[in-house]
Amino acid sequence: MAMMRRIVATELFVQDLNRCAAFYRDVLGLELQDSDADSFVFKIGDIYFFVMTTMGASDLISEGRVDVTLAGGPRGLLAVEVEDVDAAYETFKAKGVTFLRPPTDQSWGLRTAHFVDPEGNPWEIHHSIEPDGSKSAS
Repeated sequence: MAMMRRIVATELFVQDLNRCAAFYRDVLGLELQDSDADSFVFKIGDIYFFVMTTMGASDLISEGRVDVTLAGGPRGLLAVEVEDVDAAYETFKAKGVTFLRPPTDQSWGLRTAHFVDPEGNPWEIHHSIEPDGSKSAS
C-alpha cells in the first residue's frame, strides 16, 4: 500500500507576488481562498494552489534558510483540465495571456494549449478528445 494517497496542494514560488496573484485571480479567474504577506491561496477543483514568495517558501520548508531562488528557469509544468481548450484559449488570449502553443490535438488523446504566467512558469490547459479528434465527455 502506498503511503502517499493524493496530491492536495501545489505551491508556485514567485518573485513578484502581487503581480502573479493578480494574474491568477483577474486573468485566469481563480477564486482567492486566503492570503498573507507571503502567499495567496487559490483552489482549483479540490487542489489548493499557493502562489508564494521565495522568502515565504524558505520559511515554510526549513527551520533555517533554504535557497529557493528561481535561477535557471522553470522546473515544472502545471496542467489543468478545462471544459473546452479552444474557448479557454480565446478567453485567455483576449486578456493578454502569452501562449507558447495554440490548441493542438495530441496523439495520447488530449487537446492541449500551453501558456506562461508573468514570470514564465508554463501551464497546460487540456480536455480529452476521441481518436477522431472530437471532444469527449469528461
